[in-house]
Amino acid sequence: MARQEVQIARLEALVAELLERIATLEKNSSNSHKPPSSDIGKPKRDKPKGGSKRSRGAQPGHKRLDRTPFSQDEIDVTVSHTLDAGCPKCGGALVPSDKDPHIFQQVELAPKPVIITEHRAPVYWCPHCQEHHHAGFPVAVKRAGLTGPRMKAFVACLKGAFHVSYSNTQEVLQDVMGVHVSRGHLTDIIKQTSDALDPSYTELLEALPEQTHLNVDETGHKDSGKKFWTWVFRAPNFTVFKIDSSRGSQVLFEVLGKTFGGVLGCDYFSAYRKYMKDVGVEVQFCLAHLIRDAKYLIKIGGRNRKYGKRLLDRLRELFHTLHCREEMHPDKFQQAMEIARKRLIHVATHPPWTQKAGNIAKRFRAHGESYVRFITTPGIEPTNNLAEQALRFVVIQRRMTQGTRGAKGRTWSERIWTTVGTCRQQGRSIYDYLHRALSAHFAGQSAPSLFSS
Repeated sequence: MARQEVQIARLEALVAELLERIATLEKNSSNSHKPPSSDIGKPKRDKPKGGSKRSRGAQPGHKRLDRTPFSQDEIDVTVSHTLDAGCPKCGGALVPSDKDPHIFQQVELAPKPVIITEHRAPVYWCPHCQEHHHAGFPVAVKRAGLTGPRMKAFVACLKGAFHVSYSNTQEVLQDVMGVHVSRGHLTDIIKQTSDALDPSYTELLEALPEQTHLNVDETGHKDSGKKFWTWVFRAPNFTVFKIDSSRGSQVLFEVLGKTFGGVLGCDYFSAYRKYMKDVGVEVQFCLAHLIRDAKYLIKIGGRNRKYGKRLLDRLRELFHTLHCREEMHPDKFQQAMEIARKRLIHVATHPPWTQKAGNIAKRFRAHGESYVRFITTPGIEPTNNLAEQALRFVVIQRRMTQGTRGAKGRTWSERIWTTVGTCRQQGRSIYDYLHRALSAHFAGQSAPSLFSS
């Protein structure tokens, strides 16, 4: 009998080990900290049988969305179409009606979408000093060179905002605009744009330590095959990217300093915890990461499963209360959130005797309030989704370009990604800002501020 019990215990341990291995192999972005890009290529889950399949396009009950017509100030050409042959039904004579005409608006490219300007400086002869003199060209024109600020802004948009390669950019300029430029000139445009964006990038970077709250995240970056890291700092009104060879807390010290007084939204990575400990900064750890951890515990099974399910239930209760905010009186809402907070911390700090569940409990015993700080601090998000969303653009760029090739490339990437992320965050035109920044640069001025639109 004792021998059978020993054998059963061994088999149970083996089953638990195999379940954990299976759960580890099946890790994805929904039940672990792996990025969504790592899910590419994995087989999709089978859809439940008998479920209704929605048709493509708009679903029944959805409000129709119609674009806003162009204003009269935006109209360049107006064409009137008349009925000159009389009534189309009976052929009788027609008289003008007082009803408004039917309107149909159409956007089209100009036959030649570029303007080629030839600047001339006449030569003058001075009989007195016996020398020739010519009029000088404007400084901004000379500094811009072959292409003007608008063309350069368009190229910078293609390369920096829309992930278009140099070769494809050459093809677009040749086929659509009828202009051939060398690859060397395109690289010059990127260098000029990078220089033009330096003042606005530096201004935002220096403003980070003064922010009331920031969401921070990082992702891998390759530079000439070497391992670097792209850090993102998302403030309420702007976004800053910084590429560094380190993933450690020293980057946070360098960027935010030792006196940062805001709240840091981040995941549970050790660099943030070290910065939190050394500086005493308040932190909101990402609850979305905690949800994934709970799902992974459920996947493992055994005693971990029950703990993971209880933890997930308490997290769902917390978010359900949060989503009912608009329907509740402020006092009732605060009371409900406080109850949900206590229930979550209670469940999290009472795990079964397993290592993985114990690790989560250890987190909550040490930093439990840092998971629910958003409840008592206005403006703080419970997840780090804002920073993760800002990094998606960089991840796409990384997959298409395989990284950068030197310090100049890293500098360009930091500045253009910061410009693109901030402009999109503020709802302003990336192209318009690049045009104004380049125009200012060629005129010997600083780029317009990116602090607000």
